[in-house]
Amino acid sequence: MNKYIVELIGTFFLVLTIGLTVLAGGTGVIPPLAIGAALMVMVFAGGHVSGAHYNPAVTLAVWMRGRCDTKDVLPYWVSQIVGASLAAIAVKFLRGNATPTAMNPAIGPALIAELLFTFALAWVVLNVATAKSTASNSFYGLAIGFTVLTGAFAVGDISGGVFNPAVAVGISILGLSAWSNIWIYLVANFAAAAIAAVTFRFVNPTDI
Repeated sequence: MNKYIVELIGTFFLVLTIGLTVLAGGTGVIPPLAIGAALMVMVFAGGHVSGAHYNPAVTLAVWMRGRCDTKDVLPYWVSQIVGASLAAIAVKFLRGNATPTAMNPAIGPALIAELLFTFALAWVVLNVATAKSTASNSFYGLAIGFTVLTGAFAVGDISGGVFNPAVAVGISILGLSAWSNIWIYLVANFAAAAIAAVTFRFVNPTDI
């Protein structure tokens, strides 16, 4: 149960940071820096308990890689989505006067952008947080947070820089993205996670 609580808390603060910074009208470097930093500190805080996925796509990748028990996959997903939903409710209360503008991304570019950088995120997680050769390292949280930071800078204006199905739920509740767009994130994020896991296992066949 402890690891499910940690997953909820970490996802909560990730989505809370996204909602508060974006609805505050943050521009330029501020939202990506805040979001990447929030993920980084939550990964460091919860990595020793749950693995600090905070992302259903990452959970899928770690499960396919063989470092997440099958019995934990669904509870992790539920915890992450509940955390994202609670964060969206908290943001609505804290920024009650804000009027969100829903994204309307071009489907093709958004799918590719989300696929590429969700792959990058899952690939980094698998290599810095699950590989035998990087076990007990001190940089995994920084690497994971900076991957999201990089992706937000690179494709935030194309897809929203979501890279996370739980975040997709949170921003849909907030009205930052239309519910009709959520399939873009679900398809791209889960597909990228699966590709990252298969690639990791191919590149590291003895790391089981």
